Amino acid sequence: MKKVLIVDDASFMRLSLRTMFENSGFEVAGEAGNGLEAIKLYAKLRPDVVTMDITMPELDGIQALKSILDIDKNAKVVILSAMGQEERVKEAILAGAKTFIVKPFKEEHLIQTLNKIANN
Repeated sequence: MKKVLIVDDASFMRLSLRTMFENSGFEVAGEAGNGLEAIKLYAKLRPDVVTMDITMPELDGIQALKSILDIDKNAKVVILSAMGQEERVKEAILAGAKTFIVKPFKEEHLIQTLNKIANN
């Protein structure tokens, strides 16, 4: 079972993602509400894939992504971003994110993307 770390400052989004992932055969290794928590949990849990919001308190998703890649250059991070953040998404991809998915997203697309990335 592939392990996923969910990183989003909105608790309703974390709950929604947890439900989707668990119903699709993923194990939710952990959840973080900001970038600092994400880095600590990644180092401790070493999940197969991370879903990362960009705009969060404490430390944004792009800085957290860079720190996670410093820990593990092979980390697989998927950015989940609201529409209207195209420049930030481009910045995330250049920083090493595997791909991005725009919120709101279709559950089927998200699950297919995570399966593809987690298995590569």
